[in-house]
Amino acid sequence: MFSTAGRTVKSGLVASAVVSSWTWAATLLQSSGVAYSYGVSGPFWYASGATVQIILFATIAIELKRRAPNAHTFLEVIRARYGAVTHIVFMVFGLMTNILVTSMLLTGGSAVVTSLTGVPTAAACFLLPVGVVLYTMFGGIKATFLTDYAHTVVILAIILTFAFTAYATSNVLGSPGKVFDLLVQAAKTHPVSGNAEGSYLTMRSKEGAIFFVINIVGNFGTVFCDNGYYNKAIAASPVDALPGYIMGGLSWFAIPWLAATTMGLAALALETNPVFPTYPNRMSHADVSAGLVLPNAAVALLGKGGASATLLLVFMAVTSAMSAELIAVSSIFTYDLYQTYFNPRATGKQLIYMSHVMVVGFAVIMAAWSTALFYIGISMGYLYLLMGVMISSAVLPATLTLMWSKQNWAAATFSPVLGFACALIAWLVTAKKQGGTLNVDTTGANNPMLAGNVVALLSPLVFVPIFTYALGPQNYDWLSMKAIRKGDDHELAAAAHVDLEMIPGERSHSVAEDAEEQAKLKKASRIARYMTVFMTLALLVLWPMPMYGSAYVFSKKFFTGWVVVGILWMFCSAFCVGLYPLWEGRKTSSHTLKSIFLDITGKRKPNVTHGRPAVLDASGEATPTEKMAEHVGEKQ
Repeated sequence: MFSTAGRTVKSGLVASAVVSSWTWAATLLQSSGVAYSYGVSGPFWYASGATVQIILFATIAIELKRRAPNAHTFLEVIRARYGAVTHIVFMVFGLMTNILVTSMLLTGGSAVVTSLTGVPTAAACFLLPVGVVLYTMFGGIKATFLTDYAHTVVILAIILTFAFTAYATSNVLGSPGKVFDLLVQAAKTHPVSGNAEGSYLTMRSKEGAIFFVINIVGNFGTVFCDNGYYNKAIAASPVDALPGYIMGGLSWFAIPWLAATTMGLAALALETNPVFPTYPNRMSHADVSAGLVLPNAAVALLGKGGASATLLLVFMAVTSAMSAELIAVSSIFTYDLYQTYFNPRATGKQLIYMSHVMVVGFAVIMAAWSTALFYIGISMGYLYLLMGVMISSAVLPATLTLMWSKQNWAAATFSPVLGFACALIAWLVTAKKQGGTLNVDTTGANNPMLAGNVVALLSPLVFVPIFTYALGPQNYDWLSMKAIRKGDDHELAAAAHVDLEMIPGERSHSVAEDAEEQAKLKKASRIARYMTVFMTLALLVLWPMPMYGSAYVFSKKFFTGWVVVGILWMFCSAFCVGLYPLWEGRKTSSHTLKSIFLDITGKRKPNVTHGRPAVLDASGEATPTEKMAEHVGEKQ
């Protein structure tokens, strides 16, 4: 239950959890930075380049539930198919992903906290995780789902507040037309190199397009190698995984798009105004990379209120995403390291203890690591561009583990390692050739990062077929995945005086129910593949490419429409991940609140249930469900 929430989470809560986990500090800060650097293309490239992975992951989520219904982590699936060596290789890539993502959360979040409050960055790195550790340690993945929902609602509300302030009520901006005029003026003062007509109001942006490719590649790594996303797929009930991920992906799109279109462009429009914090100077490259575009724009638009809203926004983004990372890492250490290699006979109580220890341990280590990154000059923007170089070579072999029966042990084991080596070489050689020396600035430039990212993602396309066909395809039958042992909660339940048959997701399933579930998953798998192809083409080709190819520069009317579409999309997101989960869980919520009220007022004490009396049907016989409960009670 700590790791899987009984595998019963519904689609609305899955969608809000996906949105929350994918809304990092970088989602808001980095996207605003690329808007400031490249204009309107930046937010779109950021949003589309990171939405597609969530939609694509829906297919993997369905296949995971079909092939390995009892898995707790994706790495268990790797071990079931390929054995210990491959398992350890992917464990390293999984932990590298969690370390990179958490580093970005803490470096970006601490930079904003320091900028707005003056708190020392080292202190911010240690203070930000404190609250997250407490609720994650005691509540497990259920706590992260519920806090994810609350955080997502707050983030949506603040972004809508920013948008309406900038485009409707602000006395310094106040309309899309005013923002448009100031952006035209900004392009005359400091035109953007590589943009059509040097304008901030065009999708034709050379540097923006390079960022788009880096963004796509890096985000493949952080979705497909992050155990946190597999955790959510495992926790979702079988029929809710697909709609949850599709709704989550489409809802998330509006967050970086509207946040950056509002705050990144507002920073450009207002930096010649005395209300802007850096006036009369433009923001430095170091400040943009550190993620300070959004807080500066918020202060210019709303003063102290903007600073407070930004602090809350960043705190919500950091804590919600970090809770998912803590659960992901504790799951890996508990099930894939401790139970697999150190204590195969671990009881449920020992596994829970290990989970708690790892949540605290990882948080402390990451706070110290992020402090070190700050002192050596590595910013959130640098880490964001680097992540694909480090982890994306594992994406293709990981995907084919669930999707292709022929991939053999050698292809799965050696392709990620060789791809990683090739990516490092491409990245550093390009940096040395173009910059003449290796330092933070030359290695963090767009072209070296582009080379490293692309080589990381695509090199397994060469290595996997070579290893598979040179050494013979595996022709895997998927049976060892189905044999993964489900975690045992019996002694924990006995200590708490709870009948496991009463817990959602713990009830016994008949053969007929299992067959029906598999049929639903097979149908969902087909739908996921069609949706994946359609959404990928729509977001990466059909919408942006004609605008890029034609080098169209926005008119005032078109820009106004662009902003309106972003705001309307955000309202749709608010419905999907804000209101729909409440409606979907209305019966459970009302029952829980009513029970709490009756308990507090002393009108009814909750019964401690050790077993259930049989409920007789019309013939006087116990119903099948009750017979099963009696049988379990007798066994215990």
